[in-house]
Amino acid sequence: MQIHAINPHGFAWLRRVTEDNVDLNRNFVDHRAPYPENRGYAELAEAIAPREWNDAVIAATDKVLAAYAETHGAWALREAVSAGQYSHPDGIFYGGSAETWSHAKLIEIFHDKLSRARRIAVIDYHTGLGPRGHGERICVHAPGSDALKQAEAWYEDDITSPALGTASSVEITGFNVQGMEAAVPRASVIAIALEYGTQPTELVRLALRADNWLHLHGDPGSAKGRGIKQQIRDAFYQDQDDWKEMVFARALETQRLALRGLAEA
Repeated sequence: MQIHAINPHGFAWLRRVTEDNVDLNRNFVDHRAPYPENRGYAELAEAIAPREWNDAVIAATDKVLAAYAETHGAWALREAVSAGQYSHPDGIFYGGSAETWSHAKLIEIFHDKLSRARRIAVIDYHTGLGPRGHGERICVHAPGSDALKQAEAWYEDDITSPALGTASSVEITGFNVQGMEAAVPRASVIAIALEYGTQPTELVRLALRADNWLHLHGDPGSAKGRGIKQQIRDAFYQDQDDWKEMVFARALETQRLALRGLAEA
């Protein structure tokens, strides 16, 4: 089963987020409980998502972010920016204040199509993180869990874990696998994100910040807006044959390993 456009607004507007400015992969928290805190994001919020966007503002805010990295470390900056935040609806990597339509639709699909399954393999395709063209298999299952051990076996130990500090991704809050597992509690869900690198982290982060400003304060139809939309496209998609070939080859290999794992279960 393939789930393609679970975020149709993002597809239509070339955005990472939903119509609510919510990052779907930060939305799977218990919205009835207190939200996880991200003090680093709160400290940097004005620099991450300024109300103006020009060369002077970019230089000034980049200086603030660089100073934070100098004080706390580059990894701490990545955690502050991208781990997920629930305090600034006008910011990036915002997890929302309620379940989004896309969240509910994904759960509905799992209920309707997979409720009788005993074991489910999930390959969630992502771009924008890690070495260019390399499909890193990132597994968010808890250290020591049966699911993580199964993933290690299926993918011949070629996986990484944010919780164990071996992934290019920081640990994030509200990721979609939590919703998948809750939707099919009788099934064993073995999930990975297949993450393909595109550009250096700094350029991807800049593109996300620019796109956030554009849809809150700018005009997507303007020359400046079109430039930012090209910037965000380049950050998440490389229109180059070698990149596409790497994406295809790694995807095919990963799918075959997942199918073999399911068949042997």
